Amino acid sequence: MTWSSRFFLSALVVCGACGPHHASAQSGQPPAAAPAQDPALPPAGFGTLRQDEIGVLIQLLNLRIRLIPLDERVIRLLAPDAYRSLHDMRESRAEEMRAAARLNGDSVAVFMVTFFGLQPQTRFSPDQLLITSQNSTYRPLGIVPITPRFNENQLEAREQAAAIYVFEPGIAILRPFSVLYNGAQSDAWAEALDRINTERSRVLGRAAQSQSRP
Repeated sequence: MTWSSRFFLSALVVCGACGPHHASAQSGQPPAAAPAQDPALPPAGFGTLRQDEIGVLIQLLNLRIRLIPLDERVIRLLAPDAYRSLHDMRESRAEEMRAAARLNGDSVAVFMVTFFGLQPQTRFSPDQLLITSQNSTYRPLGIVPITPRFNENQLEAREQAAAIYVFEPGIAILRPFSVLYNGAQSDAWAEALDRINTERSRVLGRAAQSQSRP
C-alpha cells in the first residue's frame, strides 16, 4: 500500500462545511437518489476492489489529488472493510452534508477528495476542483473538511488534506466524467468504470452463488 493510500484510509473524521455553487444552470426538481433497497444496487459484502481502483488521480508537479465517488453503486463493489468504512463515514456525517447540499436533498453527488503534498509548502485551492459530466461543468455546492488543517490550504511534503465534496445532482456517476484542477484534467474515471462494471458482474455472481448454497 502506498503512503498516499495509508493517509487516505486514515482520514475518516469530518468537521465542517463551506463552498461555492454549481457552474451550470439550475434545473427543476432534482431526481431522487436510489434508495438502499433499490434492486439496481449491487449487494454489499461481495466486492473485492481497493479504493485505489475506483479513484481518479490528478498528478501535478508538487501536488497529487485523488477523488473517489461515495455513491453506493460504486462503493458496494469495494472489499467489505473498505466499503464499511466509507459507508459508515457518509452515514455518520449526513447532517453536515445535508447542510452543504442546501436545497438539493439526498440526491446530491458526493465525493471524497484528498490532496497530497509532494514538496514543502505546497499551496492548494479546494474550490478549483471541478467535474465535467454530459457537457455540463460542476463546482462543489459545499466542502466538508475531514482533516483538521484542510482550510489552511497548504501542505508539507508527504502531508495530506482531505474533504467530502458535495455537488449538485446531474453528474452521471456510471458514465465517464472528467476531473479538472487549475488547468489539469483527468479522464481516468473511464478506466475505473471498466473495472467497476466487471466487478459488478462478479459481485452479482458471487451473491447468487451464496444464495444457492444450502
